[in-house]
Amino acid sequence: MRVDRYQQKKKKRRWTSILLVCLLLIGAVAGYAYFQFNQGVNQSLKKINNDNKQANEVYTFEGKKDQYGDTNILLLGSDARGKEKARADTIMIAHYNEDKGTFKLTSIMRDSYVEIPGYGKHKINSAFARGGPELIRKTIKQNFDIDLQYYAIVDFDGFVQLIDEAFPDGVEINVEKKMEKNIYMTLEPGLQRLNGTQMLGYVRFRYDAMSDFGRVERQQKAVKAIREQLSGFKTITKLPKLIGVLSPYVNTNIDTADALFMGKDFLSSNRGTMATLRIPVENSFTEPRIQGEGAVLDIDVEKNKEALHQFITQ
Repeated sequence: MRVDRYQQKKKKRRWTSILLVCLLLIGAVAGYAYFQFNQGVNQSLKKINNDNKQANEVYTFEGKKDQYGDTNILLLGSDARGKEKARADTIMIAHYNEDKGTFKLTSIMRDSYVEIPGYGKHKINSAFARGGPELIRKTIKQNFDIDLQYYAIVDFDGFVQLIDEAFPDGVEINVEKKMEKNIYMTLEPGLQRLNGTQMLGYVRFRYDAMSDFGRVERQQKAVKAIREQLSGFKTITKLPKLIGVLSPYVNTNIDTADALFMGKDFLSSNRGTMATLRIPVENSFTEPRIQGEGAVLDIDVEKNKEALHQFITQ
């Protein structure tokens, strides 16, 4: 009887010790993540203050999960932080499946000529100037019947800082041709490592025969390269600081905990290749000139809506 009680007490002490160690480990990890996140934030804030950047505008965004239960994140690229009349330079949707922990990426070409709620037909990127990310959300919902839960407007300076922090030796990418017009640098063709400023020039270049079509292709190629070269445990340990570095440059409704959770899956090395889609899809648009709009992509909305839904549910 006494032996049984002694064994029970011994077992209880052992489990208490294990629990205490686990709590200490969790506390250490949380403390490390908090320290790294704040270090990244302070690093970027120092640069922002030196550059006299304006504060982020506060937006209303009435998003929710889509009908398939996925989380869709509206990604907008802008180099006019704080200016209300700026158009969105880049429009993407990151599709996150929580059960599988996987991501897909859709790029919507900025000259897509669609119905903007309350304004009639215009280029989709003008919706940002007219009503911020909420109006782009409504426009995508009306034309393509997909709900978006989150938005993130990324200042291009933030993209540069993130690349330089994550890749001290640059991102390895194959530059397919010589690029120099309107990107304030010259990129020579060939496989090379690009720093943050060079990567920004690469993803923004559009002054060739492919125009915006080539730029969208490069943007998707760059996201894939960044993900592949960031994947792995070593990078995941750096994730809090990377999010901290980017945070001051991003206007978003995603809280830090959700960003860390999704970022972990985005950087996981066992998720396979990230699938991508471009809207408009092939053979679904014409390229007329519209008075007051210039050259547009007049898209077959139904064909593109069907392609988007098939892409998400595959």
